[in-house]
Amino acid sequence: MNEEIVSRIQAVIDYYNLTVSAFADRIGVQRSSISHLLSGRNKPSLDFVMKLAHAFPDVNLYWLLKGEGDFPSDPDAPALGPSKHLDVDTEPAKLIQTELPSPATRNIEMKKEPLKIVIFYADGTFESFHPKND
Repeated sequence: MNEEIVSRIQAVIDYYNLTVSAFADRIGVQRSSISHLLSGRNKPSLDFVMKLAHAFPDVNLYWLLKGEGDFPSDPDAPALGPSKHLDVDTEPAKLIQTELPSPATRNIEMKKEPLKIVIFYADGTFESFHPKND
């Protein structure tokens, strides 16, 4: 049974086209623990399974633990990585390109006020914070 769970974990790694190191980083465990698990030295803990389920919500827990059900849930869906679960005031990240001021305008004092602070987490989620407008 342990070998079956390990093979399903390997299937998740393969499906998302991740290296073992990237997979470990994504779920928040030490890289060596993934190596030990895949080699059969260790068994996956409940904590490990819950971290995997949180980082990859598309993984069906019944499929992972017992081999029942499907993975991915929608076989026609592209493997784009984990879904984003955002709890705070969030919006899609955008690439912002700005031009540097010309040498003539660099000497003009510009008032710098933060518009937004964005924190990116290793699991692919982010939070944004807006300053209070008094």
